[in-house]
Amino acid sequence: MHAMVLHKTGEPLVLEKREIPQPGKGELLIEVEACAVCRTDLHVVDGDLKDARLPLIPGHEIVGKVIAVGEGVVATRLGQRVGVPWLGHTCGRCDYCRRGAENLCDEPIFTGYTRDGGFATHAIADDNFSIELDPDANAVSLAPLLCAGLIGWRSLKKAGDARKIGLYGFGAAAHIIAQMCKWQGREVYAFTRKGDLQAQSFAKQLGATWSGASDEKPPEELDAAIIFAPIGDLVPSALRAVRKGGCVVCGGIHMTDIPSMPYATIWGERKLVSVANLTRQDAKDFFPVAEKAGVLTTTVGYKLEDANTALEDLRSGHLSGAAVIIP
Repeated sequence: MHAMVLHKTGEPLVLEKREIPQPGKGELLIEVEACAVCRTDLHVVDGDLKDARLPLIPGHEIVGKVIAVGEGVVATRLGQRVGVPWLGHTCGRCDYCRRGAENLCDEPIFTGYTRDGGFATHAIADDNFSIELDPDANAVSLAPLLCAGLIGWRSLKKAGDARKIGLYGFGAAAHIIAQMCKWQGREVYAFTRKGDLQAQSFAKQLGATWSGASDEKPPEELDAAIIFAPIGDLVPSALRAVRKGGCVVCGGIHMTDIPSMPYATIWGERKLVSVANLTRQDAKDFFPVAEKAGVLTTTVGYKLEDANTALEDLRSGHLSGAAVIIP
C-alpha cells in the first residue's frame, strides 16, 4: 500500500510504501476510494491538536470497499462500501458511553489522529464505527459528508429550530449545511473572510439570503449562528448578531482563544455552546435526511501524493467546497 505519513507536526507529509495491514478482531480492511480533507487534519498536521500518534496517516473522512474482515465480523461485510468518520472507537464503559453520549467518551480513538486514517490506498477501521454507504453513489461526493456533513448536522441540531441562521466560515461544512437549511425552509446568512468574494458568491449560489464579511453586521437579527472557522474573535461578533434568546454554536474541534467581552454581549439569555465529535446515531439520522434534501457536495480532487497541496489550499482558503484525496 501507499500512504502519506506525518512524522513530525509542522512538517510535510511523506509518501511511503508499506505492507497492507491485516484486520484484527472486530476490524475491517478497507480499500480507500476517497478521503476528504478536513480542517481538523490541518490542526493535527500543524500540531494544534496535541498527542497525535506519530508516525501517523491522517484523514478521517474515508469512503472505501471492505476487502477483508477480522475475527468476529460477519462475512456479509465483504464488498460493502463503508464510511469511516473521526470517531473511530469508544470504550463503551465510561459514564458518557453508558448514557448515550459516546462523542464525549473518556477513552476514545480518533481516525487519522490516534489511529491511522485514510490518506492511503488502504485503511483499518473498527467494524462497529464504520457506516454502510450507498454503493451506487459517487465516492468523492460522499467523502465530505463523513465529517463536514456530520459535524455540521450536529451543530445544526444544537441551533434548534432557528429560522434565520448565520454560518461563519463558508467552507466544506457550511456549504453542506446551507443546503440542509434551505431545504428545511430556513434563511442562511453566510459570513466569510473579508474580501472573499468567491466564497460569498458561492454561498449565494447555494441559496444564502445574504453573504458578507465576518466583521459585517447582517441585515437581520439572527436566531442562531454556527461558527465553523477556528477563530475565537468571531464568538463576540456572532453573539452580537443573534437576538435575545439566540444561540451561538462553535462547531470546530479547535479554536483560537475567545477574547474578553462585556457581559452585555451574551446577556439576554443568549447561549454559547460547543460541539464535540459525533455519534453513530448522528450518522443514522443525517444520511437519510441529506439524501431527501438532495445535498450535493462541491469537491476538488487531489492525487494521494498531492495531499500536502490539498492541505495548503485548505489552509490558505483557496477552496470552494471540500478537498478530496483520490488514491
